[in-house]
Amino acid sequence: MPHEDHFSGSPADWLRYARSDLELAGIIRPDEVLFEGLCFHAQQAAEKALKAVLIAKGIPPPKTHNIRILLDLLSQVIVAPREIEDSAGLTDYAVTSRYPGDFEPVDEDEYKEALRLAKTVVIWAGKNI
Repeated sequence: MPHEDHFSGSPADWLRYARSDLELAGIIRPDEVLFEGLCFHAQQAAEKALKAVLIAKGIPPPKTHNIRILLDLLSQVIVAPREIEDSAGLTDYAVTSRYPGDFEPVDEDEYKEALRLAKTVVIWAGKNI
């Protein structure tokens, strides 16, 4: 796959990928699948959905997994509700929790909250592109 210095794709394309990640995040968890992996897909869903809105608003999204950065860019053109702002906490699932390390394991309640936040962002994004 060639490396590009910029993102391509329409807002609808990005939202389609966000919805795909959301579906992966919401699967019935097989025994060997970690909640951390499902939370990664929740984070990816929110990230891609926010990038869809940025593209729709004419702002090229940066290559970052940091949802706070994306929300700050969006604040230049749209006021996101508090529940969308809360999705910034999903950033930790982008990298840190994907690998073994010195962190608390994700439990089912934390996973359910990550999934709820991601769903909220994807639905909101669909209404704003």
